[in-house]
Amino acid sequence: MGANKNQSIDVLMFPWLGYGHITPYLELAKKLTSRVPLFLPPLPGLPPELHTTNGLPSHLMPRLKEAFDLSVNDFSNILKQLKPHLLIYDVIQPWAPLVAKEHNIPAVEFITSSSTMTSFMFHCFRKPWIEFPFPNIYFRDYEYSDLKRLLECDPTERDGASEGVERSCKIVLIKGFKDIEGKYIDYVSSLFGKKFVPVGRLVQEPIPDEKEDDSSDFDEIAYGLELSKINFIWVVRFPKGANGHINGLLEKTLPRGFLERVGDRGKILEGWAPQTRILGHENIGGFVSHCGWNSVMEKVGVGVEVLRDRNKRFGGERLAAVIKQVVLEDCGEVVRQKAAEMRQKLKSKGDQEIDEVVKELVMVCNNS
Repeated sequence: MGANKNQSIDVLMFPWLGYGHITPYLELAKKLTSRVPLFLPPLPGLPPELHTTNGLPSHLMPRLKEAFDLSVNDFSNILKQLKPHLLIYDVIQPWAPLVAKEHNIPAVEFITSSSTMTSFMFHCFRKPWIEFPFPNIYFRDYEYSDLKRLLECDPTERDGASEGVERSCKIVLIKGFKDIEGKYIDYVSSLFGKKFVPVGRLVQEPIPDEKEDDSSDFDEIAYGLELSKINFIWVVRFPKGANGHINGLLEKTLPRGFLERVGDRGKILEGWAPQTRILGHENIGGFVSHCGWNSVMEKVGVGVEVLRDRNKRFGGERLAAVIKQVVLEDCGEVVRQKAAEMRQKLKSKGDQEIDEVVKELVMVCNNS
């Protein structure tokens, strides 16, 4: 990576083992240089097929994190061998910059979540007695249990998140655009007195969602798609190693008669789909998602929220109504137009964010 033709620096990328983290790190690496190796530490106590969060049972997540933290010595040896000019590390491993410091290597954190969520989370951690300064972002009544769980989480994890930012050299990288989340980027920067630098979309052909499906939500999604009368592509995921089409799991999971009722109007894909290519097709009129930041960045735009009830469920009727509103009805034209304008605006920006990232990273190396 170089800010000019006469200067180049070697960067070691060190993401957490979740695909939602690895993918943005790989895409950032592609933007910075054409050749960046990714080293994953060995994970004692876990079978090789579960060395990432893809298909990892939820009860093994603490074990994976424990194994990852036990790789400190191996990671130190990697730094000693490669001697990079700079380390870019993930929020999950706040110990990484300390190891880098032992080798006189500057380290910068890269957060793959949105600036909105990040600023809200750190506000809750650092100023829980003060209302978040942006009233459009808040927990609803039925979500206060989530806020309580956030504030009462393991102090080691909560403090580690802040320590990761505090240990980042000069700046913190974060996935997103200044044009979309400028005020949240500025606010989280003010919380830490440290500049947060957006890196852009970093979109790649996606991998399967790591979240476990909720069967009741699954039924309501099916019901909503059926009621909407809209043509659709629905990507579903089953436990690792299972094949819904071969063993009949797909038919057993879907509501009885669903496939027959929707007929050719619906296409169901199992496990993985070329989401970026699908979303870029001119005939796609809407996108229903759990709003993971990677998916949002793949189809940047403005959506209509499907509200859940006090039990955190959403109804199929509401989903169907929102789909028809966004895709077909006149009242959805504002949403469609706003999304088109936003996509065009961001497309015209090209790699401006990455140019700024390169400039900042080179400054970090030169001043360290």
